[in-house]
Amino acid sequence: MDTVISVDHLRKTYADVVAVDDVSFNVHHGEIFGILGANGAGKTTTVEILQGLRAPTGGRLEVLGLDPHRETDRLRRRLGAQLQASALPDRLRVAEAVRLFGRLHTPRVDVGATLEAWGLDRLRDRPFGVLSGGERQRLFVALALLGDPDIVVLDELTTGLDPTARRATWDVVRQVRAGGTTVVLVTHFMDEAESLCDRVAVMDGGQIVACDTPRGLTARLGGPVTITFDVTGRLDRTTLLAVPGVDSVTIDAAQVTVAGQSVAAAGVAVALAEQGIRPDDYRTRYPTLEDVFLSLTGRPPSGRNRT
Repeated sequence: MDTVISVDHLRKTYADVVAVDDVSFNVHHGEIFGILGANGAGKTTTVEILQGLRAPTGGRLEVLGLDPHRETDRLRRRLGAQLQASALPDRLRVAEAVRLFGRLHTPRVDVGATLEAWGLDRLRDRPFGVLSGGERQRLFVALALLGDPDIVVLDELTTGLDPTARRATWDVVRQVRAGGTTVVLVTHFMDEAESLCDRVAVMDGGQIVACDTPRGLTARLGGPVTITFDVTGRLDRTTLLAVPGVDSVTIDAAQVTVAGQSVAAAGVAVALAEQGIRPDDYRTRYPTLEDVFLSLTGRPPSGRNRT
């Protein structure tokens, strides 16, 4: 698998403040790589260094084989970005924005084709100032992808959007990856990273504290699968404890809680059926990235699930 971004012991300080502290990771071609963390974790500083917008204090990094600090102009032809604080003049129309930014690229951008590709054709004459949050983000993604970059950085893409607009924006991100572009997604929303990313680097206090697939992170660090249900009548607790993967069984009046590995879920249902028990309000809760974040940092995330 081709590596398109390589970061080795990256460090960034501002006087006595350490913003990025000994960060190392790789990004592979064609993946959606998430950088996940609370506000102030060092995520935006890290990707600004990757884009050549800030100089590192220490460490080594390459993006598409280039040094972002020394070869910024060459890199910008191959890397697109939607920044956290993106904004355009309120009176600038959508088609005008695409035409204006398109002039920065060679060959010239086909404005009509770009608008159609990103579902912006019906908005072509609409001023930026009256666009909804989701429409603005769709426009920013389209602008970031002008010139057909190899990598695009999307920083806090869905902050401030309602659940419907967020889901629509997620579809845009998937569309970007389907077109062959590598995506670096910066977010503090756990559900967003879990839904979109092939791999996730969890940042806290300027450091990467874990990096893996969402499933790998939840399997290693998310805690047990929890099954809860209500029963009437007698339940043989030892039968459930004998199910492979079950770690504990707690009975509180009529409510039963079973904790264990993911393989236990099917076995518990079978064991209940064999005892002739029909449980009420049967629920299975699998660990999430929010559980992983809490396990790693000792505090709940700032970006809780909102959908």
